[in-house]
Amino acid sequence: MMATAREDGDGGRERGQRGCEHYDRGCLLKAPCCDKLYTCRLCHDNNEDHQLDRFKVKEVQCINCEKIQHAQQTCEECSTLFGEYYCNICHLFDKDKKQYHCENCGICRIGPKEDFFHCLKCNLCLAMNLQGRHKCIENVSRQNCPICLEDIHTSRVVAHVLPCGHLLHRTCYEEMLKKGYRCPLCMHSALDMTRYWQQLDDEVAQTPMPSEYQNMTVDIHCNDCNGRSTVQFHILGMKCQLCDSYNTAQAGGRRISVDQQ
Repeated sequence: MMATAREDGDGGRERGQRGCEHYDRGCLLKAPCCDKLYTCRLCHDNNEDHQLDRFKVKEVQCINCEKIQHAQQTCEECSTLFGEYYCNICHLFDKDKKQYHCENCGICRIGPKEDFFHCLKCNLCLAMNLQGRHKCIENVSRQNCPICLEDIHTSRVVAHVLPCGHLLHRTCYEEMLKKGYRCPLCMHSALDMTRYWQQLDDEVAQTPMPSEYQNMTVDIHCNDCNGRSTVQFHILGMKCQLCDSYNTAQAGGRRISVDQQ
């Protein structure tokens, strides 16, 4: 939902109408780029051909008395609370969601702060249970989500950290699992597949190959451990001899019969 500048009309917005689909707030931001009034930067960006720089916002308009004033938490004219949470760096007004401003990320995050730490190499705030237990990839959040190709670092959608260290939007991760189990960037298994590999062991054991294939071997590359091995060919899958994963691919398309001299 948007509210245009008064000189362009109010777009049908009622006085005192609070917030938008993105944030609960009692003011409109005056965009420094076009001098129009919008509830938030997302509403602005969805309706304009340019982006609003949140850090350059200097003025806001109270939704009750309509006074334009310096960005602050409470209206200087009628004392309307613009937001239970206010950051004077990001100019973020919203309900209290235990937000905190991370200086290293450069933006506000939803907390509580004590539940997160900032990984300097990944350059991202991560849950405390991942401290010392995740694979670091330098500036990983500065890459777009490989599924939807949208920004991750400033997205309001929670990011999911894969075992390989790559990031996806949580919603994109959930959609991906409906069609596959591998990271779209490096093909590493995106979750613990141990139980499935054990089931596949049983299926392979119960499904003998035709006699002409029983002595056929194949060189494989494992997407999980990056190892290479030579294994017996099976139509259901070839198991890595180094880490027991079936997340493998035939290396170079070469098959060798053990009977051949």
